[in-house]
Amino acid sequence: MSKNKVTIIGAGMVGSTSAFGLIAANITEGIALIDLNKKMLTSQVMDLQHSVPFWGYTEVKVGDYNDIKDSNLVIITCGAAQRVGETRLDLLKKNAGIIKEIMPKIFKKNPDVIILIVSNPVDILTNIACKMFPRKKNQIFGSGTILDTARFRLILGEKMSVNPKSVHAYIVGEHGDSELPLWSTAMIGNTPINSFSKISVRGKRQVFEEAKNAAYAIIEGKQATYYAIAAGVTQLAKAVLFDKKTVFTCSHPLNGEFGIKGVSLSLPVVIGAKGVLRKINLNISAEEKKMLHKSAERLKEAERGLR
Repeated sequence: MSKNKVTIIGAGMVGSTSAFGLIAANITEGIALIDLNKKMLTSQVMDLQHSVPFWGYTEVKVGDYNDIKDSNLVIITCGAAQRVGETRLDLLKKNAGIIKEIMPKIFKKNPDVIILIVSNPVDILTNIACKMFPRKKNQIFGSGTILDTARFRLILGEKMSVNPKSVHAYIVGEHGDSELPLWSTAMIGNTPINSFSKISVRGKRQVFEEAKNAAYAIIEGKQATYYAIAAGVTQLAKAVLFDKKTVFTCSHPLNGEFGIKGVSLSLPVVIGAKGVLRKINLNISAEEKKMLHKSAERLKEAERGLR
């Protein structure tokens, strides 16, 4: 196997910007992009290749499924994009069929490859993929609420005049309208957030709503979000390629955590070379548990609608 090769399925804005993030980070020797739109794919690859001399050296190529054979990581970004007025769940019927079609192709080429699903609705697509290959579920995870969590930390950092990297706070559950903030575990450095600076109930609600609704505001203004998720994908890829064992709020099947089963949603997990290495135990409030159950039920109901 080639050292640190990545295949990206889907060369649209998220896929191509993720490829650019990997090139700029200089963390992979090779990137293969796959897309049904061959004209667009060729142009994206050429543009990406022209950026290589400004960074390190990464081989970027027009790929096909044979490239998965010697890849460490496959990133799935293909499918219909969220449009103005649509929720992520509105994309379900369009994109579930794509996941069902490509998952067998991926594992046929490389049974050991790690799969990162970014396409929306990411939680249900991740759950479908893991149910198709239950013995390989630790090799499969979704980008989940990594972006929601990043937005949350940025806004909290700005409000408290602290670098967002010093803000340790999570948004969990669905990557969508039923997601929830974990105020009970939020910290600045090693200090509980309420001990660092008091925030009113109204203030907390405003911070969370701004983070949760950011995607809708961006989509209304420019039709898509891609820079920030590409940055997150780059960090996830780094964790896999270099076995960084880093904690992210990724989407993964629950198996009784907080009394929830049969659904994938985001909670903190450790990501490394073999995918999801372990889950993080959390002590959250009773109200947060209730909200997490509601988020899980929303996802289950949407997935049942596919049958």
